[in-house]
This record gives sequence, structure tokens and C-alpha cells, in this order.
Amino acid sequence: MAHNRVMQWAVLARTWWIFDANQQCPFRSAYRITTYLQGLHKPVYHRHGDVGDHVVVFNTKHIAMRGDFWRTYKHFHHTRYAGGFSRASAYRVHEEDPTRILERACHNRLSGLDNRRTLMKRLHLFPDKDIPENILENVSGQIQQVQVVPKKLEDYTQEDIDSFPQLFKMPEDYDIDSYKRENRLEPDQHTSKAWRLK
Repeated sequence: MAHNRVMQWAVLARTWWIFDANQQCPFRSAYRITTYLQGLHKPVYHRHGDVGDHVVVFNTKHIAMRGDFWRTYKHFHHTRYAGGFSRASAYRVHEEDPTRILERACHNRLSGLDNRRTLMKRLHLFPDKDIPENILENVSGQIQQVQVVPKKLEDYTQEDIDSFPQLFKMPEDYDIDSYKRENRLEPDQHTSKAWRLK
């Protein structure tokens, strides 16, 4: 009987989980993170009960968005004054605050809940791997990533690169650095005024 009591306390305890957001979709990640914030993974879950856990997310600076979402996905804001509406592209929001996109994705996933503000306080976001020691001491579990992290070119050896079949040969006069942002300064046509992130 005493053993069952220990199991019950282990289920009701507020656990700390860690999630690596490196090369992860923020919307799919928010679906999995909010499962732990609400406590949906526990057998004692009830929508009126507060059984959610803490979730620590790091590497939010290195999230990945599919397609052209960095440019087309918009974040909206209104000051509730006349003419106070503004919107900003995802890449502008990410440059201003690297944790903002994932925070808003989790916030939107929890829409319709009365305790959404309480659940969001248990979400701890960090742009890189620098996490305070007092938070890491509490972590006891890891949340699996939602998609496989692709390997970078630096991760392959020179032998693997040379043995890979070459599909076509680039012209000698091709400018490799033409894709970089500083070389193609395009104004954002969707932002007509100074945008705000609040």
C-alpha cells in the first residue's frame, strides 16, 4: 500500500522537462510542449485540474520554419488605440527576440483555457544553450524532438563529400554569395509603419 502511495505522489509531482528546439518547427514543437504544460501525458489529467509540468526549451534561436514562412507568416499587434494595428514578418520578430515565435506558438495552442497565463509561466525559453544552473538542477526528463535534425556540411568528412555523386557542375562565373541577405536588401512590403512586439 505504501508503494502505491509513492507512485501517486510521483504522478502528481510537478516534473521539469527539457526540449531542444534546434532545427525544429515551432508549430509542431508547440503541440508537443503544450501537452506537457497541461499534463495531458499523465493518467490523472483533468481539464479543471492543475497537473501540468515545467518545460525548459533551449536553442530557440535555431528553429526552422518550412517553405517561405519566414517571410509570409505574420505576427499581429494592436495597441487598442485608433491606428494602433501593426504586423511584422516572422524573420523580423525572430531578429528582435529569438524566443518570441515559439512563445507565441505555445500561447496560441493554449487558446480557450482559463489557466493559460499560469501554464505559460511554466514555460522557460532560452535562445541558446546557456541555461542557469538552478533550472538545470530541477530537470529530470527530456522531450523527444518532433523532427530529425539534418546534418550540416561541416559534419561530413571530405571523403564523404568527394564520394557523393555530382548531379551537375556549377558555372565558374556563378556568384555563390548572392543568396545572402545583405546582398539582396528587399523592403518588407507588408510593414507600413514601425512595428511593435508587445
